[in-house]
Amino acid sequence: MDLRSELLKSIWYGFTALDLEKSGKVSKSQLKVLSHNLCTVLCIPHDPVALEEHFRDDDDGPVSSQGYMPYLNKYILDKVVEGSFIKENVDELCWTLTAKKNYQTDKTSSTVLPEKDAFRLWCLFNFLSEDKYPLVMVPDEVEYLLKKVCMAMSIEFNCVELEDFFSQDSVQQTGITVWVFLEMMNSGKITRGIDKSITSMAIEEVYREIVGDVLKEGYLWKKGQLRRNWKERWFTLRPSNLSYYTGEDRKECQGSIVLDGNCCVEVLPDRDGKRCMFCLKTISKTYEMSASDTKQRQEWTTAIQTAIRLHVEGKNSLHKDLKLKRREQREQREKRRQAKEEELQRLRALQEERERKLAELELLKEAQKQAQALLEQDEQRRRQQHEQLQRALEVQLREAEEARVSMQAEMALKEEEAERQRKRIQELEEMQRRLEEALQQEIKARLDEEAFRLAQAGLLAEEEEKMKALMSLQEEQEEYILKTQKEKQELKQEMEAKSRELEEAQRQLEDVRANRHRVDQDVVAAQRKLRQASTNVKHWNVQMNRLMRPIGPGEKRPSLGSSFFQVPTQRDPGLRLRRRSGSEDQDEESKENVDNRAGCDMEKRHSHASNGDMDIP
Repeated sequence: MDLRSELLKSIWYGFTALDLEKSGKVSKSQLKVLSHNLCTVLCIPHDPVALEEHFRDDDDGPVSSQGYMPYLNKYILDKVVEGSFIKENVDELCWTLTAKKNYQTDKTSSTVLPEKDAFRLWCLFNFLSEDKYPLVMVPDEVEYLLKKVCMAMSIEFNCVELEDFFSQDSVQQTGITVWVFLEMMNSGKITRGIDKSITSMAIEEVYREIVGDVLKEGYLWKKGQLRRNWKERWFTLRPSNLSYYTGEDRKECQGSIVLDGNCCVEVLPDRDGKRCMFCLKTISKTYEMSASDTKQRQEWTTAIQTAIRLHVEGKNSLHKDLKLKRREQREQREKRRQAKEEELQRLRALQEERERKLAELELLKEAQKQAQALLEQDEQRRRQQHEQLQRALEVQLREAEEARVSMQAEMALKEEEAERQRKRIQELEEMQRRLEEALQQEIKARLDEEAFRLAQAGLLAEEEEKMKALMSLQEEQEEYILKTQKEKQELKQEMEAKSRELEEAQRQLEDVRANRHRVDQDVVAAQRKLRQASTNVKHWNVQMNRLMRPIGPGEKRPSLGSSFFQVPTQRDPGLRLRRRSGSEDQDEESKENVDNRAGCDMEKRHSHASNGDMDIP
């Protein structure tokens, strides 16, 4: 249930309170006052002209709730920001309007609840009521609320006195209105013999728990963050935060701990003279607290874990979630009840069918009895007729006896004739027996012939099928033979082409081998020439080195008489020419040597490649 639905429930009571004639319509002037008050308590700007402009096309008569809803949604509820107002103020405004009209009590009665308690019960009723108008609360939710109040008063809920009230058909079908509920609470059936202060405290506790989303309240010892000393604080736990105050009047808030999915609760061992300790860890801080006993610590840790779970699941209120679950359970129970009723109806129909069949069976038995009586009457009538017939037969028998005596003589004569006829009959019977045997044999033979014909027809059909299969197999075999011959011919042609290609490749291989042999001979001749050329190069290098040896400093020039030949000077043109020609020859020999070596290497590589060897440098 979202905030808009909660506000609409309270506003609905305010709107119906202004409908004094119960016609479903309210005058525009009253709606102006109601809208202005709603804007005030909801902390939104009020536009006094909007209502007139919205209903400009209407007449001057009153406005129904359906006509007021578009204005309420557009100009008021759409501007509401959650957290910018106090919802209790809205509830008090609507309660003030509706209580003047609908909540009339005897102030002198000792069982009448105070105005504040009636207001809180009205808020609890709105929270637990169904999301349909007019607002009612089903008996299960009434029982749940009464149990919560009795538990807060530490008494056991006794529903014996309310069984008659809950068992009414109107209550079971349509539910209970808030005024009937308040009347029941003021009757003293629940709070009889209990002090009003205890009842007020219990109602306030249940109000704060359900409407105020307070999961748990109570005193705890808290360890400070800076001074690290212990102080007793009044803690209030909601699904979104854990606030602590100096006292249970909640006037001075000392701090608030925001709860999210990163928070966790851990039980701590006793230390610093404190027992039943636990801590609440957030991302930035760890809060250490101590309860009065182990039960309180377990209740607090469980409640904090429940608040963290609700925040992780994205739920803002525990009791809203519980209400939805109870509603789902009621719907499931209703479905099971309907299924059970359908089953009972089916069983009832089967029972009626069974009773109908039993009635039909009784009718059949009665008819059978009547038929039996009729049969007995018929039997008696037949017996009488038989007796009459027997008497007539006796008369006839006497007459026949008299006739028999007269006929015995004739019988004696006819016995002889009968004996002859008997022998003739025996002969005819024997002949008939033989004819029957022959006929049976003929019938059997015809049956056997028919069976043989059927078997022969089956064999002929099977033979025809086999002949068809044989013909198809023969055709497939001929097609396969033709295909095989064709493939064989193609394979033969391909083999001949391959043979020609192989002969051509062998001929080319022989040519390559002959060329390689010639190349190998050329390489051997070139290697031989290369060795001879390298020998000449070495020889000329030695000669050149000998001729080009320079004269060292301080050496005396030999005289002409003491030397075989004259060493030419550097200025001698003949010596320069000889040196230049020697250097040119040396350069040409070195180039030729390099070229020969390169050619030799290439020929070696070629020879190794032709022989299939690897060239290893």
